[in-house]
Amino acid sequence: MTEKRVVITEFGTYAYPDPCKNIFSRFFSYFQGVEVTDNALVNVYPVGEDFYACTETNFITKINPENLETIKKVDISKYVSVNGVTAHPHVENDGTVYNMGNCFGKNFSLAYNVVRIPPLQADKKDPMTKCEVIVQFPCSDRFKPSYVHSFGMTPNYIVFVETPVKINLLKFLSSWSLWGANYMDCFESNEKMGVWMHVADRKKKKYLNIKFRTSPFNLFHHINTYEDHGFLVVDLCTWKGFEFVYNYLYLANLRENWEEVKKNAQKAPQPEVRRYVLPLNIEKADTGKNLITLPNTTATAVLHSDETIWLEPEVIFSGPRQAFEFPQINYAKYSGKPYTYAYGLGLNHFVPDRLCKMNIKTRETWVWQEPDAYPSEPIFVSHPDALEEDDGVVLSIVISPGSGPKPGYLLILSAKDMSEVARAEVDINIPVTFHGLFKRA
Repeated sequence: MTEKRVVITEFGTYAYPDPCKNIFSRFFSYFQGVEVTDNALVNVYPVGEDFYACTETNFITKINPENLETIKKVDISKYVSVNGVTAHPHVENDGTVYNMGNCFGKNFSLAYNVVRIPPLQADKKDPMTKCEVIVQFPCSDRFKPSYVHSFGMTPNYIVFVETPVKINLLKFLSSWSLWGANYMDCFESNEKMGVWMHVADRKKKKYLNIKFRTSPFNLFHHINTYEDHGFLVVDLCTWKGFEFVYNYLYLANLRENWEEVKKNAQKAPQPEVRRYVLPLNIEKADTGKNLITLPNTTATAVLHSDETIWLEPEVIFSGPRQAFEFPQINYAKYSGKPYTYAYGLGLNHFVPDRLCKMNIKTRETWVWQEPDAYPSEPIFVSHPDALEEDDGVVLSIVISPGSGPKPGYLLILSAKDMSEVARAEVDINIPVTFHGLFKRA
């Protein structure tokens, strides 16, 4: 506001050049490093006794959880070798945080580092200062890392799904220093690679060189990953195809009339909840045969003569232009373990208009929906004395611009049947949110 212009380039908005600088001074500023956004609008997570708001860059923002005031900006790349980290770290019950991001590996080629931040120790030192890389995944393209929004983790393994949506780093490093461009201008799709799935042994801190391959899709959110008799079961919210879904989410598209919104959504990659099963014991596997011996799944894994293992998924949920996204589970008790229930935000042609609960085993669904009500990610909160997986409530921020003087409210649903328990209305406009966190008072 002080400069009366956009000064930091964002995902879909480029920074207007400083009128006091000419093309040569902008060129030299390029060599001093790109000014990366610290707009921490995507998620919140704990580190030790602290809480951080984050986006997907190397900057995270330490906040006061009582009043949400900013305490300080933290640059993760000063502690560990990453160019940025995901907005979906895994946080264990003891407070250990795992995250991943791309980095420069051997011979200046790109790779992906998994980092570990320990829980608060007796010395009370900031856990960020003890952050370490525990394993590195290779990149399918030396100079173009894939866009990574989340990853899977079990007690013994880490699963990274490398999609064909790539970041052109040359464009990223140069474009808005020399000419107007934004993050979206730096994405491109590799139409030939499909999807590569990588696995690392978490305990041994070792990459497993098993070449899992499958057909192309976009991926933002893992639902859950768990081990089952020598297999890894990986449940994902996918978007079919190699074209980047974000290409269809420009505000101009979403502000079209409803018929135009639907037409655009029909052209976009289509959503599907999928289960992939990855075999871990392949030493004596036969070429050309399905290696999956688990009951109750139609997912397959076939070893090819080039030593790749081709994966075909089991489809858990699929509806034309109807997405089950922003998934949540009873994370504290069932992350990395066999589970039954998932909660999601229902997207109707990209428009969030309902909250869903799904029984992953039986496919039974429960839905909360109201006219002119647009909910956000459902956050599961377990009952303190819970006896069953779905004992608790689901929280969601709902905006309802067409329903009178109270435009937004916190919705509380029964996690059993998605019936309304209560709502708390506010007299202010609430923006559409991405992800959040429930913190006990």
